[in-house]
Amino acid sequence: MRLTDVTNQSKLRLMCVHAHPDDESSKGAGMMARYVREGIEVLVVTCTGGERGDVLNPKMDRPEVQENLPRIRNEEMARAREILGVEQHWLGFIDSGLPEGWLPNSGTELPEDAFYLVPTEEAAAPLVEIMRSFKPHVVTTYDEEGGYPHPDHVKTHEVSVAAFAAAGDPERYPGLGEPWQPLKLYYNHSFGKARIEALHYAMLDAGLESPYKDWMDAGDWTRDKSERVTTRVECAEYFDIRDEALKAHATQVDPDGFWFAVPRELQQKAWPTEDYELVESRIESRLPEDDLFSGLR
Repeated sequence: MRLTDVTNQSKLRLMCVHAHPDDESSKGAGMMARYVREGIEVLVVTCTGGERGDVLNPKMDRPEVQENLPRIRNEEMARAREILGVEQHWLGFIDSGLPEGWLPNSGTELPEDAFYLVPTEEAAAPLVEIMRSFKPHVVTTYDEEGGYPHPDHVKTHEVSVAAFAAAGDPERYPGLGEPWQPLKLYYNHSFGKARIEALHYAMLDAGLESPYKDWMDAGDWTRDKSERVTTRVECAEYFDIRDEALKAHATQVDPDGFWFAVPRELQQKAWPTEDYELVESRIESRLPEDDLFSGLR
């Protein structure tokens, strides 16, 4: 695709692929809120319904919530997407759950209908179809470890990468729409060492207790990928929208808990960006970037 073909279109489009309802609000919500308000079309694709998730907010841990969790999480997602201003599509797979000790190739058993167990070629098909229909210029997803080792996050990575590679190939997935090649693929890097340290020391400097003390004391950064960040998107003024979207997921997010332990004003000063790694680009890209659409506008 020629760059002129992109710039002549009326709107740029962004697709963000996530594993569960609530992931879109904890990983990149400020960025999405910014782009929506700049006139960019944003589509969240949610791979599973979060059916096997736990109720993480003690205020919501009631029998009637547990019994109706799939429906409630669907309703929470509807509220979050309205707050963010994004479109959203369910990919339709079933939450794999997170058995204790699970790692890729660990041999830990998963339910037979788990998203993780669906062959990648098969699981990528509906995402290819959505890419060809929505025609995103930019796609975001998780890194090869899923951001953290959850089977659905790892599978989301695999499916996103496969769909990005196949969507523009007319010989792949015939019958699922006219080929469309997204131009840039990014990985989310939400919880890198550099960000955690910045927020931790900002809290201490303000005379406040840091929610990251245990992380800092443990000093285990073996999975840290901060050095891989290529693109920092300024979105501090949209952190209020991000926070409201998080609160919409009431079964998953305690409004008095970890997610809100660092005052918003402090976050805006200490770390005003959301961070990404450009892993594939079909256009010339100059790094570092401050915009996922660098080179496209």
